[in-house]
Amino acid sequence: MPLLTVGHRGVMGVEPENTLRSFVRAEREGLDVLELDLHLSSDGELVVMHDADVDRTTDGSGPIGGLTLAELRRLDAGRGERVPVFDEVVDAVSSPLQAEIKDRAAARVLAETIGKRDLHDRVTVISFHADALRETREHLPAMPLVLVAGRSSPTAPERARELGAGMVSLELRHLEAGIVERAHAAGIQVISWTVNTEAELARARELGLDGVVTDLPAIGQAARRPLGGGAQGNPAPESAAS
Repeated sequence: MPLLTVGHRGVMGVEPENTLRSFVRAEREGLDVLELDLHLSSDGELVVMHDADVDRTTDGSGPIGGLTLAELRRLDAGRGERVPVFDEVVDAVSSPLQAEIKDRAAARVLAETIGKRDLHDRVTVISFHADALRETREHLPAMPLVLVAGRSSPTAPERARELGAGMVSLELRHLEAGIVERAHAAGIQVISWTVNTEAELARARELGLDGVVTDLPAIGQAARRPLGGGAQGNPAPESAAS
């Protein structure tokens, strides 16, 4: 079966991450699902950015939580792109979204937005943090959840079952066949980050994964081919976290 393909922060290997340009490109390239990250600005807006501060991905500096949305809007997020808010991504693309939340406060605001905009069938809430997923479940009892894990991947199937998450997104270098088998036995799907080379894609197939998270359109295209196949292009650096 073809693997589910998740565009990591859009397609951050070829476009500025977590920008509208990156998400539109990911959708155009045929990625099945688009993954993004959420933080709250100082005035409570759901800002799409991975890090807790703006230093790495913009021409500004400082924590997101210390800046208003107006201040964030003045920053260049790469190639002239502006820092988007969650609603703008929802409006810019039609693909399913995986929205990663970092804390309970962001979980509450996201839950309100999902309810207000009736996004229950389009958005999956994902997080490394059990408390954030529990907060989401309190507000949206039927919401699909994904537990994300890196070094703690070996215990993820059991933690996901306790949280009621139907999928785990695990770091490939920490994945072993036994983890996948335990997850599948519990009815939990397994995807892996970050798959950016042909060798990593081959490993994902060998493990029997349900999908891959990638920075690169070419890997996404190769992953959708049932019998595998190569992808051209230079691999992007593996990210430290989903």
